[in-house]
Amino acid sequence: MIEEQLIEEIRSRNDIVSVISSYVKLERRGSSYFGLCPFHNEKSPSFSVSPQKQMYYCFGCGEGGNVISFIMKYENYDFMEALKFLADRVGITLPEQNDGGESRRRNERRQQLLAVQQEAAKYYYYMLKNDPQQTGYRYLSGRGLTDDTILRFGLGFSGRGAGELYRYLHKKEYSDDILKESGLFTFEEKGVKDKFWNRVMFPIMDVNNRVIGFGGRVLGDAKPKYLNSPETQLFDKSRNLYGLNYARSARKNYIILCEGYMDVIALHQAGFTNAVAALGTSFTSGHASLLKRYTHEVYCTFDSDDAGIRAALRAIPILKGAGLSVRVIHMDPYKDPDEFIKALGTDAFAERIRQAQNSFFFEISVLEKGYDRADPEQKTAFYRAVSAKLVETFPEEMERSNYTEAVANEFSIPYEMLRSDVQKRALYYKEVPGEPVLAAESPDKRETVRRQKKESGSNRTQKILLSWLIEEPDLFFSLRPYITEQDFTNPVYRQVAGLLFKQIENGALEPSGILSRFEDPEIQKEVTALFYPPEKAEYKTADKEKILNDTVRLLKQNYLDELGRSAEDIETLQMIAMEKANLQKMHIKLN
Repeated sequence: MIEEQLIEEIRSRNDIVSVISSYVKLERRGSSYFGLCPFHNEKSPSFSVSPQKQMYYCFGCGEGGNVISFIMKYENYDFMEALKFLADRVGITLPEQNDGGESRRRNERRQQLLAVQQEAAKYYYYMLKNDPQQTGYRYLSGRGLTDDTILRFGLGFSGRGAGELYRYLHKKEYSDDILKESGLFTFEEKGVKDKFWNRVMFPIMDVNNRVIGFGGRVLGDAKPKYLNSPETQLFDKSRNLYGLNYARSARKNYIILCEGYMDVIALHQAGFTNAVAALGTSFTSGHASLLKRYTHEVYCTFDSDDAGIRAALRAIPILKGAGLSVRVIHMDPYKDPDEFIKALGTDAFAERIRQAQNSFFFEISVLEKGYDRADPEQKTAFYRAVSAKLVETFPEEMERSNYTEAVANEFSIPYEMLRSDVQKRALYYKEVPGEPVLAAESPDKRETVRRQKKESGSNRTQKILLSWLIEEPDLFFSLRPYITEQDFTNPVYRQVAGLLFKQIENGALEPSGILSRFEDPEIQKEVTALFYPPEKAEYKTADKEKILNDTVRLLKQNYLDELGRSAEDIETLQMIAMEKANLQKMHIKLN
């Protein structure tokens, strides 16, 4: 483990404004800096970076943290990768971890696994070129791939035997221990079998062109049609994209997102070298964050069948959530890019790219297919669905207004009627932010949604008091005789309270230092929000004392209630009753 003191030194020497400004254009406003959030799509800057707090917070999407969590989120790094990146940036050398050489052994093991994957890729390519029956080569050439393309992507054939690769690597003196961890074999009591056989092989490379896994397409009727390497120390499907090692250096200002290996390869062969695909799994926020490192715009070109449309509809909000602009390439009447280019050529595909549809219009066009607009009832339902979609997708009034007008024109919806309904929904959405507006069609449903999403009173009280102490640390000295960290029943807030109280007593409030104690991204967001409370009103001293007394009383009341629920003896219950009685007499005076 890296010592906490060294982590704090690395964090403190990497000024958050300096680091983030190399990724996001920031402008000073008062004591903070603002820019467009890199983690969601927005037109007006709501991303705040505070040099005093050494923290960032987006008032739009709620993302927040310190300099370490920013690098983890933006670069898609784990904690140690982010720490090393920041250490290198300020010239700090991370020490060999005092783990008996475990770090060195892990690195050596990783290098061995990479060597196994590379050796397997060489073997599969050799088998493709030297198979007497040319099974794999005939399949690939039949799909229109040239020898240059086959070589560029390192395509291969796994052979028809179930143990050929294992015997080959054993001759290369790789141990069973390392081969078992490679994901290339199945170890059973009866013996060892190759995971891939009678398949065309697609080596999967990381952004540094190192083979980290494989995908295999069966030749014949066996199932599954496509088989991928399992998750290993090298291979994480949610953090890699097929073809990104080439696409990241393509001289294009956008990336084409496909469904499969062959689509990527066909597009690269046709000159569209900025194409990538997810690796046999659903598109994830990890994939979106990875793309965000290399582009600001993504063109989706999924299959044109129902499954492809559903995949596109799932990917669009994930991409937008990462702050990417999204368009959709239509390939009808063909199923995928490979078929389209074979039939109509590269110029026609380039024209489809130029005609790519705004992703929101694509979502509405798919939505429209679920309604019979010749039926008045369904027509009304469609208009309501469009109105709800506008409000949910565009929180900013100007952008929502522009899209309302454009959608009305595109889908022949009376503009004034749509605008009026959107405005009504927007008022409710503002009142209950984040609610699914489609569910808010009646007063009863609205109230149900309110109750479901409303924060518990106990948590709210704890948040209010912590935020108040963060904004006005001197209040702590008035409260110290009355509260302890144990009064905070939420485990996260209790830990924050303990750290905060110590910092205030020591006269050095460091918000970023508190945040460093939490590694889970969701908890980091929750803690960051404590340091960015909504603006509060200014109170006269008497009013402020009353509100503070009420808040502390409620905090301790909630703590005693929870303590009472777990009490197992009469003495504890009597103590709780006495403490509750004393609460009514409590009066905190502000110094």
